[in-house]
Amino acid sequence: MSDAERLGVEVPGWVPPPRPDGLAVLEGRHVRLERMDPDAHAADLHRAFSADDAIWDYMPYGPLGSAARYHRWAKDTAMGADPVFFTLRDLATGHCGGVASFLRITPEGTIEVGHICLAPELQRSLAATEAMFLMMGWAFEAYYRRYEWKCNALNLASRRAAQRLGFSYEGIFRQATVVKGRNRDTAWFACIDSEWPGLKAAYDAWFAPSNFDVRGRQKERLSDLTQLVRAASDPALAGR
Repeated sequence: MSDAERLGVEVPGWVPPPRPDGLAVLEGRHVRLERMDPDAHAADLHRAFSADDAIWDYMPYGPLGSAARYHRWAKDTAMGADPVFFTLRDLATGHCGGVASFLRITPEGTIEVGHICLAPELQRSLAATEAMFLMMGWAFEAYYRRYEWKCNALNLASRRAAQRLGFSYEGIFRQATVVKGRNRDTAWFACIDSEWPGLKAAYDAWFAPSNFDVRGRQKERLSDLTQLVRAASDPALAGR
């Protein structure tokens, strides 16, 4: 048995990647991710989120019933070094329509995307997909080795989104925590750095103008393109 088989593959020249604390903006063609600023973002986010209280069903907080409450929550929760929160601004409208964060940031090279909350106006949009692409790209281009997505195992929409975006299914952690007085089993997904070139190619192909018809409908689905890269699929989504 080789040392690699017995002890693991060596990672020569390993240097811990930079933290995203100083990252202020990530911008694409459809969306700009701005570091959370309660004074600048809270009122618009509350406006967007007020359209559907169901977006809070699987979040560990919320609904936040007023702009003042959202502002207070953002100041108390979203201003630290982990999680690092971003506001998603739709460049087509100029409005804030969602949030996402980097969290569980480790010097061993693992980082997670979470606290993803998208208002109805941003759901199923190019802007929302591009936001996830920009965050994934930043993580791997900063030399993180592993990029994670975790969600309530009952949240099939989140599990479907993770798989569509190219995260590989890794299993269920049973009775992982209690959220809002209810048991939560947690579904785990992840991408690793060796998969990033293939995933980037899948995103580039999906975002290409030629992939959309004159009415803006996709010709190839992103999930079909990322399937070529994913190491494992979620059995709960089979046939869905």
